[in-house]
Amino acid sequence: MDVILMQDVDDLGQMGQTVAVSRGYARNYLLPQGLALAATPGNKNVVQEHMKLERKRDDLRKAGALERAGELGELSCTISVQAGDDDKLFGSVTARNIVEALAKENVELDHKQIVLDEPIKQLGVYSVPVRLHPEVEITAKVWVVKS
Repeated sequence: MDVILMQDVDDLGQMGQTVAVSRGYARNYLLPQGLALAATPGNKNVVQEHMKLERKRDDLRKAGALERAGELGELSCTISVQAGDDDKLFGSVTARNIVEALAKENVELDHKQIVLDEPIKQLGVYSVPVRLHPEVEITAKVWVVKS
């Protein structure tokens, strides 16, 4: 069954793309969740209008993210943790810990905006990317020190 995606779906495709999926997947998941519409000529027009509106919304979100990036400037925070003699942490520093430390500096972020490939497990200074928008990213300097 051919469907037109209304949103980006992991491992399937991007918004506006027509993809072939099994009837069960379309009927039981994609259509009820509002992630896709059946590929008919009428629905193609609906999706094109939806994409125009979504592009405008995305441009507004990007402009807001650029403005916020300018306001935030260079972020910096210090996180005190317990560590052993070899500077290895008892535990690790995660995105949630970084968000909590930045909140103490009056910077409100969501932990999903902090881009950590893996948790920090040693003392030191780290440059951590903060993604405000898929196209707008700033850097936060995180100081992990022994308490």
